[in-house]
Amino acid sequence: MSRRLDRQRSVYIQRLSIAAAALWILYVLLALFNAGGATSSPRTGNPVLTNFAAIKGEIARIRITQADGAYTLVERGGEWVLAESGNYPVRTDRIDALLSGLETLSWGERRTSNPDRLSFLALSDPAEGGNGTLVEVFSRDGARTARMITGRRNEFTYARDPEDTIAFRTRGDLPPLRTREAWLDLDIVDIEPSAISAVRLTDRAGNSIYLNRDPGSDARSFRPAPPYQDYEIRSPLAVSATALAVTRLAPIDVKSADELTGRAVSRHISQTFDGLEVDLRAWSQADGYWVTLRAIEAGEGARRARTINDRAEPYAFKLTEYDWREFTPAITELVRKPEAETSAPPPPSDFQP
Repeated sequence: MSRRLDRQRSVYIQRLSIAAAALWILYVLLALFNAGGATSSPRTGNPVLTNFAAIKGEIARIRITQADGAYTLVERGGEWVLAESGNYPVRTDRIDALLSGLETLSWGERRTSNPDRLSFLALSDPAEGGNGTLVEVFSRDGARTARMITGRRNEFTYARDPEDTIAFRTRGDLPPLRTREAWLDLDIVDIEPSAISAVRLTDRAGNSIYLNRDPGSDARSFRPAPPYQDYEIRSPLAVSATALAVTRLAPIDVKSADELTGRAVSRHISQTFDGLEVDLRAWSQADGYWVTLRAIEAGEGARRARTINDRAEPYAFKLTEYDWREFTPAITELVRKPEAETSAPPPPSDFQP
């Protein structure tokens, strides 16, 4: 009986010890993120950007600055563009979420006023190499009308005024601001693999070939067309990858085509069974691998071509090296000339059948 009581007493003491340790950890965490005292503040519930709603219609520019760089969202005639990407249009859902978030974001619980702890909330000054994100809002006359430093930790958004070190959890949310490329809608060509009928390729050596296939045939059915019909295919997989490359076009960045230097290294023209043609040129630049493209479509409508050109001209689109090489193989990597047939030597003069 006494042994059972001793075991129960031991279990009870262990549970009390665990509870005490948990309370101590909670206390430390509260002290860490609330070193300034109470979690409430006169700011709690007020807008983070106090005058944003009043000047929302006059906003012309939003500057996002991080330790590793900055980018600028610019409003032009009702459309928002990304200045550092050749003024390429940004995603409307993202800019709507940003404007709405900046308008409704309010101060929540006070977290810390200790400058050494701001980095724990992703709020340290990016101008000093910190991990926070500085958001600055400018009106049409160029005046800066609002600014804040914001950051995310886990599922929470935090903010502070750049002029002080008091950090708050915020009420409301903002779209991710860390990556500039995430603002770009780069899904510019939508063609099913089954729609591609042919491709004409000119490589950097100036060699050309025309590959086509019959309607309804599979991806490995592309064959050299006249005058290359007798050429031998080295790899049906490589040929199909090149022939269907435009259906997998997946840019990772964009800039103005005027920034390209030199000449295109190859040309890749895709054709569909129903008359759409996409003329793509590949460029190798010091800052990566780029393509430019223009669509052509017969008929009065030509809606698909206009849709592509409205988004593709006059821009250059960056690809990964792997994707770019599907548009730029050497012709000799795809096909080869047939070996010349050699006639049998004549029999010797003393040959006996």
